[in-house]
Amino acid sequence: MRFGALKKSIPGISSRVLTERLRSLESAGIIFREYRATIPPEVSYGLTEKGRELGLVLKGLNQLAQRWYQET
Repeated sequence: MRFGALKKSIPGISSRVLTERLRSLESAGIIFREYRATIPPEVSYGLTEKGRELGLVLKGLNQLAQRWYQET
């Protein structure tokens, strides 16, 4: 995803905070950053294999939380 699309998909987040979070996720190996030297520069982000694996775990955790919520 491009930076602008990410920013639009997260209501209320500032560019500064989003940039910090993306850098943190990149340094953890969860996402990758792809830079293209065009005018204007084009930067996009995607999930690494580690990020996709984490996504599967989080999806399972979300399903469990939803099931527990419905039981109460």
